[in-house]
Amino acid sequence: MRPLYRNIFFFLGIAAVVVMLLTFNTDYPALWAHIRKAGWWFMLVIGVWVVIYFFNALSWRCIIRGSQSQTMPKSCSKNDASVSLGLIYKLTVSGFALNYATPCGLMGGEPYRIMELSPIIGIERATSSVILYVMMHIFSHICFWLVSAILYIFMYTPDATMWPLLVAVIAFCIAAIYFFLRGYKHGLIIKTLRLLGRIPWFGKYARRFSESKQEKLLCIDSQIAALHSQHSAAFYRSFAFEFCARVMTALEIYFILRIFTPDVNFLDCVLIMAFTSLFGNIFFFSPMQLGAREGGFALSVSALSLGSAFGVYTGIITRLREIIWIIIGLALIKMGNRTNTHIALSKQRG
Repeated sequence: MRPLYRNIFFFLGIAAVVVMLLTFNTDYPALWAHIRKAGWWFMLVIGVWVVIYFFNALSWRCIIRGSQSQTMPKSCSKNDASVSLGLIYKLTVSGFALNYATPCGLMGGEPYRIMELSPIIGIERATSSVILYVMMHIFSHICFWLVSAILYIFMYTPDATMWPLLVAVIAFCIAAIYFFLRGYKHGLIIKTLRLLGRIPWFGKYARRFSESKQEKLLCIDSQIAALHSQHSAAFYRSFAFEFCARVMTALEIYFILRIFTPDVNFLDCVLIMAFTSLFGNIFFFSPMQLGAREGGFALSVSALSLGSAFGVYTGIITRLREIIWIIIGLALIKMGNRTNTHIALSKQRG
């Protein structure tokens, strides 16, 4: 990636962090009191994400490696360059940092990852691997919500107000899983652009883009379809790593609630994480899901008969953890780029 583009991503992220710090919904003396109260548990909250991002990186690496031997149209440039796990981990953390810091999600992290990988493995493989990982990330979220809704039914006795919500969540998850499996089987890009082409005013730009990039889009779609049909082992390994990462996010809730009481059930933490992420994704357009995340924590812990104050405190600590990891991710954008440039140049010369 050109240094100019990398700097644009970096400074946009810095600007977003400044805005978040200025609009943080608690004063700094109170925030410092919360951190002191958390003690070593706060370090565990920060540290568990080292492992979670590692599982995310492993999931993405399975996709990248699975795309190396896929059958593609002859016109597709097939680059068998390998990408190190260290680079994948760096792009995973920095990509999520950009996504957390931008509204609507997927507005910064995915273009950044594609632009960093393209000189090494080619634009088609870079684009398809990033799209496939985004699909896997969302797919694992949906499966996590489905499992959690069923888990809630077995762990608790839903009342008349909870049953309609649980049925709606289960129905939505089943329909979404079907949609994603169809996308994995037949590809997704061409059909999505065709649907966008029917939208008034915007449609002509979608059609123009589809016609001008038809060959490259076919290559990307062929790689998306090939991962599930021809390399199912890589697909299921990627899903297993990503689903484990989703479950491990409940450890963050577990560590925070242990500050208040030793009587913490990990399965309850899984339910809190599932309901909170579901609530937060409804308001995906908000940077870092500001307000939605805290409200989700308060509602979910109340639904599980825990004090709503626990939810507010959990939301504050989680928000602080996100800011710390956003800063780490932005720092990684500026690190190790000479090595990546050298790899890209050596591949081009070879």
